[in-house]
Amino acid sequence: MDNTAVVDQVVDTEQVVASKFKWSDLYKNEDWWAIWLGFIVITLGFISVTTEAFTFKGVKVATWGTAENPSVLSVLADGKFIMGVGFTFIVLALLFSIGMKCMGKSPVKFIAGFAGVFLLALLAYTLAAQVTMKNYLEYAFWALLIGMLVCNTIKTPEWIKPAIQTEFYIKTGLVIMGAEVLFSNIAEFGIYGLGIAWLVTPVVIIFMWLFGTKFLKITNKSMVMIIACATSVCGTSAAIASAAACKGKKNDLTFAVGLSLIFTVVMMVAMPFVCKWMNIDPMIGGAWIGGTVDSTGAVVLAGEALGPIGGQVAALVKMIQNILIGFIAFAVAIFFTTKVDNTAGNKVGVSEIWHRFPKFIIGFVLASVVFSFLVEPAFGTETTKAVIKSLSGFKGWCFCLAFMSIGLETNFKEMASQMQGGKPLTLYVVGQVFNLILTLFVAWLLLSGIFLPIPNIIA
Repeated sequence: MDNTAVVDQVVDTEQVVASKFKWSDLYKNEDWWAIWLGFIVITLGFISVTTEAFTFKGVKVATWGTAENPSVLSVLADGKFIMGVGFTFIVLALLFSIGMKCMGKSPVKFIAGFAGVFLLALLAYTLAAQVTMKNYLEYAFWALLIGMLVCNTIKTPEWIKPAIQTEFYIKTGLVIMGAEVLFSNIAEFGIYGLGIAWLVTPVVIIFMWLFGTKFLKITNKSMVMIIACATSVCGTSAAIASAAACKGKKNDLTFAVGLSLIFTVVMMVAMPFVCKWMNIDPMIGGAWIGGTVDSTGAVVLAGEALGPIGGQVAALVKMIQNILIGFIAFAVAIFFTTKVDNTAGNKVGVSEIWHRFPKFIIGFVLASVVFSFLVEPAFGTETTKAVIKSLSGFKGWCFCLAFMSIGLETNFKEMASQMQGGKPLTLYVVGQVFNLILTLFVAWLLLSGIFLPIPNIIA
């Protein structure tokens, strides 16, 4: 090949790479819109708390079946709750429809469908708020269940489909979630939390990847990675972030999320009993629960079953583990771009990695950094917690809308085709058992007092 041909090839390659980023992506790409909408919600929540000029909160369904709220009607018929539902709907419908319009989709069709998805999500929230169910099944379970029932019985109506925007909702929710992932939690639990949450996690991911691809020989490598991240990091949030990073299919994500939710319920109930039966120290038991149970809410409930020490340690370990979401997604994007999807073995540049990288993770990390190093030092821990609390409602609604969307697109026949002879289930069970054993060993190693002093903040 002569020099002219080489130059032409280089120029062509540079043009292809350059074409992968356009300034218009900042207002036409879903990932970037998730960042913009997430930060709009964060900013409004911050202003509402710090200035007290207005109230900005996503409505939550009060617990019913109690002496205060004996029936579901006593909650749903409350005037303040009805206004809160209306406010939450208007805010989310307005924000997401603006994003849809800028991405070239019909905002009118979206809002019509969004009303249906929102009402179904409200039903899921209502079922999850029942006093007994609240301790076992979170809204994500009910949203998936209701959505799948609709999809597999009466079929998802055509007019709702424009509002089934699973990734848009969850990406926006993850950006908002970034604000509550504070690096100060690392300082509170120091090397103990880092060792339990950060040392175990990558080891479990690597083990499950090798076990799934080499031993079980699962051909769907995206599914292997999604299940591995869901098992080792924090369940559904990590599953969705990793799915975006490895370009997994929606069916892969649905299967992984479904497994995670089912086993979360089982482990939340069983692990406190196992800890007491094995006479495990509450601090070690709490760390074990925090590092292995997927859902943050389930972690807190299971940890507190061991007492205040167990609950505090479980929550700290899980929050420290949540910080890994962004880093894991980044690593998965690089690995799949350079190794898994690069079957020809070509050299992959930074531009291609950037093209594949899920941009909404930037918003997640940025929100975490801003609240960890700017908001908390400047406004104090109490104000920061108040802002995070005000944001939790909208974060929850984004997640609930996402899980409802997953359910509305989930066909049981298609899910059955994902089983591959039960290999994905085997992967999850074996991986979770490995995770349980390794996490318990590391928790004992760090918190037994034999090798390191017991952390003073807890003792």
